[in-house]
Amino acid sequence: MKALVFPGQGSQFVGMGKELYDSRKDIKDLMESANEILGFDILSIMFNGKESDLKKTEVTQPSIFIHSVAALKAVNGLGAEMVAGHSLGEFSALVANGVLSFDDGLKLVSERAKAMQAACDANPSSMAAILGLDDTKVEEICAQIDGVVVPANYNCPGQLVISGETAAVEEACLKLKEAGAKRALLLQVNGAFHSPLMMPAQERLAKAIEQTKFRKAMIPVYQNITTTAIIDPDQIKENLISQLTGPVKWTQSVQNMIKDGATNFIEVGPGKTLQGLIKKIDNTVDVTVAI
Repeated sequence: MKALVFPGQGSQFVGMGKELYDSRKDIKDLMESANEILGFDILSIMFNGKESDLKKTEVTQPSIFIHSVAALKAVNGLGAEMVAGHSLGEFSALVANGVLSFDDGLKLVSERAKAMQAACDANPSSMAAILGLDDTKVEEICAQIDGVVVPANYNCPGQLVISGETAAVEEACLKLKEAGAKRALLLQVNGAFHSPLMMPAQERLAKAIEQTKFRKAMIPVYQNITTTAIIDPDQIKENLISQLTGPVKWTQSVQNMIKDGATNFIEVGPGKTLQGLIKKIDNTVDVTVAI
């Protein structure tokens, strides 16, 4: 069975999407409609902008979504039987399985990005990648820290990202190194994504989601928060909202997709991050990049 997977924040690069834009008129038209929907020329930032501009959350997230859906259009779905996305990538996955239109998905991604940026600005916080330590040990140590710090991204075995108040994250990094982590690296992000500190963003996103039309899925989406196959639009909405303050359980999602029959994972969007993670989760499955 084929599974399409869509990357999240961090996979952006200057020049992203330009080849897709030049490849076909229907893809060009789709991408140009993004400028009108967003009210600014995001394509010029994607194609020719400064890296610093592309790293701004309110630009990064729509850029990755636009690139991912354009790539999806270029390969015409590839006859997939299930989809999933890493964090932001879940919105691209919901276009792939027919739950969201491109226009509605882009509006939600833009609102999500602005809400997350506002939450970051209101409460300086950070994230850190923990390498070479068992997930349960990371969970145990985070729970002992005085302050907000939680597991945020279960990326693959031995790679878990934590998120929270800067002082709590720094203290957790010290204790995790003492406990045997190979590395504990503070990430170059300006906020604590997928933690309780995103609660204001979650409330803002919930309002936008409730005003958006969600259709029944044509094929199941394995959502970050439940890790299981979902087709019901109301459940998909709830899980998207919960995702902002809850962890991205990517390892568990991929494992469940494999258990349910996935043998061929195709990454659709910028970069090859998910390809590498999936190989570390299970090296027996076939993993490729769409284009």
